[in-house]
Amino acid sequence: MSKVTLHLRAETKPLEARAALTPSTAKELLDTGKFEIFVEKSGQSIFAIEEYEKAGTNIVPEGSWVDAPKERIILGLKELPEETFPLIHEHIQFAHCYKDQSGWKNVLKRFPEGNGILYDLEFLEDDNGRRVAAFGFYAGFAGAALGIQDWAFKQTHADHENLPGVSPYSNEHALIADVKKDLDVAVSKTGRKPKILVIGALGRCGSGAIDLLKKVGIPDENISKWDVNETSIGGPFKEIAESDIFINCIYLSQPIPPFIDLNSLNFEDRTLRTIVDVSADTTNPHNPIPVYTVATVFSDPTVPVETSKGPKLSVVSIDHLPSLLPREASEFFVRDLLPYLKQLPERKTAPVWKRAKDLFDYHAARL
Repeated sequence: MSKVTLHLRAETKPLEARAALTPSTAKELLDTGKFEIFVEKSGQSIFAIEEYEKAGTNIVPEGSWVDAPKERIILGLKELPEETFPLIHEHIQFAHCYKDQSGWKNVLKRFPEGNGILYDLEFLEDDNGRRVAAFGFYAGFAGAALGIQDWAFKQTHADHENLPGVSPYSNEHALIADVKKDLDVAVSKTGRKPKILVIGALGRCGSGAIDLLKKVGIPDENISKWDVNETSIGGPFKEIAESDIFINCIYLSQPIPPFIDLNSLNFEDRTLRTIVDVSADTTNPHNPIPVYTVATVFSDPTVPVETSKGPKLSVVSIDHLPSLLPREASEFFVRDLLPYLKQLPERKTAPVWKRAKDLFDYHAARL
């Protein structure tokens, strides 16, 4: 059997420093004797190209996947640049085009137009329907960090000022130190720590958010942990407006009533100052937080909610939050993905990959 050839493309999304294959997992694949791996040089990856070289991969120029031989499987994380040329390869990535997102047809049609295939990382599922790998934990962790920082910023700055931009951290300890410092300054002025409501608290994402909150010193009694049992009656929920920070960590799989709306936020003594929409279903027609319309970015992490009453309220809606901790998040994710990457030589019959191919065929037929 000929070797499977993987081509790790350089990410192009601004400040996306994660990788879909780490040097350590690349070496494990090479050690099986079943793979050949090409890695593009990248100006923004947290991993130095020398780390991949040492692991035994072939180093190639950034963007060279476009002209790579057809038999290579192109591996990446975030969506491809907005181009129109047909895609001839098999691609493994997050494509964000299976839930009727804005522009989904333009994204998806490039694959069948070039006889390419999409294996969407969001929909690689085991026999129980559970995702085999997800960034949820570090999405929640990073989202909670920015939520604390935005709330703390509001305690010490005027309303016309917004939380400054942030950049990826080299490690978790550095992020925690910065958040603690900001929180301490705010608490010294307000005399109290914020109350936080987390919806989706039992999932990967929610557990990451709670882990961050505890590590920066938020007492357990200040954290309301909600999940399906608390939200099944349907929103809007007044408890959200009565919290200082609301962190949404749910995985939206079907339409649900909104958790909040503008009417539930428009009152003078509203406590809520910061919403962190970790799910970031900004373009989803069923977004349960329909009080904003744009995704934010690390260089400008918040967007104001246009309320007519009450104090300033902002949303953090960054759709690649784990990039704030790119090394830990990448290792965490790819370590879970690795057993299934090892199945790529049998991808036509291996259940995880066959289901992903069938799902691609289903959505391609909707075009």
